[in-house]
Amino acid sequence: MATTTTHHRSETAPAGAGGLVTFAGVMLFIAGVLDLFRGIMAIADDDVFVRTPNYVFKFDLTSWGWIQLVLGVIAMSVSAGLFSRATWARVVGVGIAGLLLIANFLSIPYYPVWSLTLIALYAFVIWALCVVRRED
Repeated sequence: MATTTTHHRSETAPAGAGGLVTFAGVMLFIAGVLDLFRGIMAIADDDVFVRTPNYVFKFDLTSWGWIQLVLGVIAMSVSAGLFSRATWARVVGVGIAGLLLIANFLSIPYYPVWSLTLIALYAFVIWALCVVRRED
């Protein structure tokens, strides 16, 4: 005796997907602002950062500040695209969140708690943008 089961997508699925994209947009914007501020701090005054001796990845903090500042501005711009539900913004959002996640990993020795917090935020953004199905 064989039974057939049909799976129907619930009506709440699109609303949930839209909620995740909004969540990703908000988190990307907040994390972008935090990276923007960190970039400004690194450009304006390097003394707020800890100098870790003998770390494999050593960077000039002023240059690193400009990188953080530019990536933060891009993240904030992409979040505006996420609020408009643009497909390009989801793709670029995953990419910029991935780049910023790597950038924050590389800056762990200079500002560890801040870096780990932003790594977690960007991981949530990537998750939220990847689990949402493409809208037909």
